[in-house]
Amino acid sequence: MSPNNPYLCVLKCEYLNNMKHTMHWMLAAILVFCGTLASCHKEPVTPESGTVKLQCVKPAYLVAGDTVALISPSYYTPMENVERTAEVLRSWGLNPLIGPNVGKIYQGKYAGTVEERLSDLRWALDRQGVKAILCNRGGYGTIQLINRLSLDELKAHPKWLVGFSDITTLHGLLSRAGVMAIHGTMSSFLAAGGTDATSTLMRDLLMGRVPRYELPAHPQNIPGQAQGVLVGGNLCTFAPNLGTQADATLADDLILFIEEVGESMHNIDRQFNMLVMNGVLDRCKGVILGEFTGCGSEFSYENVEAMLRSYLEAYHIPVLCGFPAGHGDINLPLVMGAPVSLDVRADGATLQFDIEGQQTEVNTSSLSATKTSLERRLQCSGKRE
Repeated sequence: MSPNNPYLCVLKCEYLNNMKHTMHWMLAAILVFCGTLASCHKEPVTPESGTVKLQCVKPAYLVAGDTVALISPSYYTPMENVERTAEVLRSWGLNPLIGPNVGKIYQGKYAGTVEERLSDLRWALDRQGVKAILCNRGGYGTIQLINRLSLDELKAHPKWLVGFSDITTLHGLLSRAGVMAIHGTMSSFLAAGGTDATSTLMRDLLMGRVPRYELPAHPQNIPGQAQGVLVGGNLCTFAPNLGTQADATLADDLILFIEEVGESMHNIDRQFNMLVMNGVLDRCKGVILGEFTGCGSEFSYENVEAMLRSYLEAYHIPVLCGFPAGHGDINLPLVMGAPVSLDVRADGATLQFDIEGQQTEVNTSSLSATKTSLERRLQCSGKRE
């Protein structure tokens, strides 16, 4: 075909136009891609890739006549336990209010469906006049609530939430929402009468008498002083929450508290290594090891504290061992999300909550409790029937 053929000229023009059109689209795509990269660099660091700031408000202390809601966010609690706890609260001058779904059973163990348990928590948070929320039992189930709650609704009406064990998840959520909470006894134990030191110290804390704990020396302690925000709780409950919105360990300047019940040494080691590998210990100013009730001894370590100390020594931070909180006979209340001062010495240790309230010294060496069987404690924790 001749180079001067008009049909060839038309084909050449169409080819050039198509090429120009394609190059324009390619250039536009490159510009969009580059713009996307640039915008990614401008976005703030997300909690999953950095740290968050914990600045928790303290809910108002209770006074006589205040209403306390009783809810069951985890496992089922027999109604007779809840009703006996309500009587204990009345003896303290408080007004108990039992959640609408308390007493229900789902799948043989849960205190209702996820929706029912969530509904009772929201009911207690939103109900005008409720000043504190007491959880009836731990066990398992609060992890199912993490993605169904927003931090905004948790901080909308700051109220004391009390519980431990599986309630650790709610403590983490509240710390992230900016509200302090109490790691303390629940209906499973209060139903026994509410006159023991564990119960009365929790009552006193709710009413504004803030404990300043003096503790005896422990052979596994690591001396030192530290200040930070108290986070943590039951190890096997909060370790799986790493990276979620219930993860309060993403903050800096932490004082980490952990306790366990009925777990093997190797599972405690596994869960603790999850904290190590996620950089939690790098953000800690100090560590408090609570009760490790009925835990295994399959390794030749003297005890769980000795095993954990073998990791903690490398961080050169104070470590307080044997703090009587968790699933033992004495379960001293702790204010989670509160700024605390920790002083570990050769002759003992001091834990102080740096919050408003009537500071009251509590010598833990002088406290005693009625002994309960390990089986009973495992039952109350949800690890036994």
